[in-house]
Amino acid sequence: MMQTCWIENIYFSNAIRNADNMALLPSVQLRHIALTRNKRCILAYIYNRMQKLRDLRWELGSILPPEINSNLLNAEVQWFQTYNKSLATYMRSLGEDQGFNLTANMLPPKTPYVEVKCVMDFGKLELEDGQVILLKKNTYHLLPRAVCEPLIRQGILEHNSA
Repeated sequence: MMQTCWIENIYFSNAIRNADNMALLPSVQLRHIALTRNKRCILAYIYNRMQKLRDLRWELGSILPPEINSNLLNAEVQWFQTYNKSLATYMRSLGEDQGFNLTANMLPPKTPYVEVKCVMDFGKLELEDGQVILLKKNTYHLLPRAVCEPLIRQGILEHNSA
């Protein structure tokens, strides 16, 4: 069987080199080059969309806005979900208890402390150094960034923009 394939290939290549088919060879080569170029362009476009989806995951979080989600293909939605799972698994593996959220601070902070305003009565908050702070509505505090960021996300505190 191996010998027959080899003989068929010789016959096929001789048939192409026939004088009648040599006139078609440039157009076949041009078509092949055009198809290869189109394939490269499509792959570059798909890669660019995947990069944009990855960037959106780091900027917006694990849930995309409806106006973006409605413009995605099923394969892109599946890729995004797989990327979310992989990133979440990796972030859970970093920390001791709950993991470490890599998407929380994309830029390094300028200062370790943040001036915040308490939006609602929260009660006592114990800092890492043992200091206890009473968080009452409309009070201002200078707190460590790591302590106040979860409370800002919960809506208990807000950044003081004064």
